[in-house]
Amino acid sequence: MQHRKYPFIVGFLIVPLVLYITFVIWPYLQTFGYSMTDWSGESQKFNFVGFDNYTALFHDSVFRTALWHNILLLIFLPVITILLALFFAFMVNVGGREAAGGVQGVRGAAFYKVVYFFPQVLSVAILIVLFGAVYRSDSAGLLNGVLVKLHLEDANNPVEWLNDPNLVLWCLLAIQVWAGVGFYLVLFSAAMQSIPKDIYEAALLDGAGRSQTFFKVTLPLLWDSVQTSWVYISIFAMDFFALVSGLTAGTFGGGPDHHSEVMATYLMRNFLSFGKSGYACAQGVIIMLVTLIVSIVTLRASRRDRIEF
Repeated sequence: MQHRKYPFIVGFLIVPLVLYITFVIWPYLQTFGYSMTDWSGESQKFNFVGFDNYTALFHDSVFRTALWHNILLLIFLPVITILLALFFAFMVNVGGREAAGGVQGVRGAAFYKVVYFFPQVLSVAILIVLFGAVYRSDSAGLLNGVLVKLHLEDANNPVEWLNDPNLVLWCLLAIQVWAGVGFYLVLFSAAMQSIPKDIYEAALLDGAGRSQTFFKVTLPLLWDSVQTSWVYISIFAMDFFALVSGLTAGTFGGGPDHHSEVMATYLMRNFLSFGKSGYACAQGVIIMLVTLIVSIVTLRASRRDRIEF
């Protein structure tokens, strides 16, 4: 009976394993192979160039700029998104306890959850259209219109939100924070629901305030969820292709003058517009390695002993 289970297990695993190797592992290996050639993408002929593409990448000022932008997104996107989501989740779940005399969220918490989660149901295409109108560079744009009405901006000299080199990347970051906070609010709220109310009530009896309860009770007990969210958002920060290509100037975006360039947009431009597919594959390998390293470092740096409750 014991030896019969192995064919049964292998029968279940063999198909997913073959599919995974065919559609995940093999494309990675192919990409690495092409990254060591001068393949143009349109011809079946190419020459082996070794690590020349990788050497050229680190002398490429545009690629270094794109890498720096991804690093900035990697730093700020997880921090801002998680802090806002944690704060809102705390308020809608336990933030109203003092006024209510017990452990519960602020008044209207269910409504706030729906409002915060709403951006999550919008596709990236809708976000691009929506924020294209918000960031319009004339007084008809939402932001410029409000600023003009408040007399904080000259109607004849509106802010060029997506064409200003100093603003464009942060405008894109703001969109992603706006779109992502609701999802993590719901995620953290679900995790908070599993925390026994007794713990919060004990903290309340001991005279703990909101900030003490948040930092000494809520955050330690939600650490696993925070860690997972951090890794997921970090991986997203290494992409950002859709927003940059849809909202900024240039072929596949990145404008003005590469001030919103990220590695994914530069990769696509090299692959499809410049006919430098081998070079683009080298960029793809670098993106994969950076994402892998970031994920491992994040998981190891944020590792803590699990608190049982």
